[in-house]
Amino acid sequence: MLRLTWVQPEDLVGHELRQARLDGRDASAVAARWHAAGGGEAPPRAGASARPRPVSPGLRRLAEDLLDALSRLPSPSADAEPTDLDRIRALCPDWPSPRPAASVSVSAARLEAAWLGRAVGCLLGKPVEKLPLTGIRLLGRATGNWPPATYFTARGVPRDLLAAYPWNRRSATTSLAENIDGMPEDDDLNYPLLNLLLLRRHGRAFTTDDVARVWLDELPPGRTFTAERVALRNLLTGLEPPDTARHRNPFREWIGALIRADVHGWTNPGDPAAAAGQAHRDAALSHTANGVYAAMFAAAVVAAAAPADAPDVHACLRAGLAVVPPGSRLAGAVRHAVRVAGAHADFDSVVDELHSVHSPAHHWVHAVPNTALIAAALTHGDGDFTGSVSRVVSGGWDTDSNGATVGGVAGLLAGSAAALPEHWTAPLKNRLATSVGGFDGTGFDTLAHLTHREATRPCPSPP
Repeated sequence: MLRLTWVQPEDLVGHELRQARLDGRDASAVAARWHAAGGGEAPPRAGASARPRPVSPGLRRLAEDLLDALSRLPSPSADAEPTDLDRIRALCPDWPSPRPAASVSVSAARLEAAWLGRAVGCLLGKPVEKLPLTGIRLLGRATGNWPPATYFTARGVPRDLLAAYPWNRRSATTSLAENIDGMPEDDDLNYPLLNLLLLRRHGRAFTTDDVARVWLDELPPGRTFTAERVALRNLLTGLEPPDTARHRNPFREWIGALIRADVHGWTNPGDPAAAAGQAHRDAALSHTANGVYAAMFAAAVVAAAAPADAPDVHACLRAGLAVVPPGSRLAGAVRHAVRVAGAHADFDSVVDELHSVHSPAHHWVHAVPNTALIAAALTHGDGDFTGSVSRVVSGGWDTDSNGATVGGVAGLLAGSAAALPEHWTAPLKNRLATSVGGFDGTGFDTLAHLTHREATRPCPSPP
């Protein structure tokens, strides 16, 4: 039996019911119909349920009908959480002023540190992705590596603990300390590469349709997950943006757009408004509302951190909040996370509070809790590289994606590859594995120069 993840209608209904609760939509009648027909809850961690045989054609048809019915339910959060960029800007009283073209620059050295930092943070988080917080803590403590000051290892971990909390099966062979041989492939690096291709082909005034064209040309479906896989499926059935983000896509507020955002910040140094606008056009292919805000937030934070005279990390985070509607769930979660991080000396206590607030309602890949954790780790780590990536991965949820975003920001603030601790960067061997055409085996120094070229290209006004 082929278990096609993230797109089977019978798996999507449970996720959409959860998203409806977050939106404040009354989905009780739909839920009753679904459960009465034998429909199950959303798979808790994986992309498809572990049922022993395919569902009946009737249950699949019902799932499709209920997904459409759920999309028609009115959402009380719609006015405070629009997706249209003009409406977002209208809700943001502190929207940043645009910078004159080429008034601020970013060096190739800073960009290399950002690429490397992104890879290091991702690699640290890969073997513990999908594990519960308790398991991550026990595995780290079993080897005296807590909070994690270097890559995770299986050496010295008791067998019963490994049996109870097995490493991520796809990542352990390439991302445990004893196995690392260059940077292995990961979607958290593939998407920045795709966005580099996007800018090379279409420039910084690209449209959402241009993003779709690059995906269709270059993105293997098997390398996509959650909202991106649904959006790609929707493109292949003839839907166009922004419907690609909305149609039967319960993952539209998950973290996927955020992991694509760094390049937009790197190529708009010192201009959070332009970075956020660029990230919005990218995110709109697959995400809505808080999923889009997470990408805009990350791009603005990165843009603020990119110049040589960048402010401290706390000012960068404020620049990120300035492009997010203040009444949105994501803005509220980030503000809360920053407050909590400032109130506790022990980051485990910060994590415990964030999990108590967010875990009951959110999937572990949802953008709201993960963006909050990113903000908390950068705040508590005060921008320090090891302190920041260690904290965010120690917080669980989407460990590799959060590690990548925090590592990219902290790498920029470090200023150069030489400023990053060698025990993090040396195992990467300046080599990145990827299925994105033309980039497999590329060095981070080369990626930095390619990104610098796009950051310094003249940019016409966006559409």
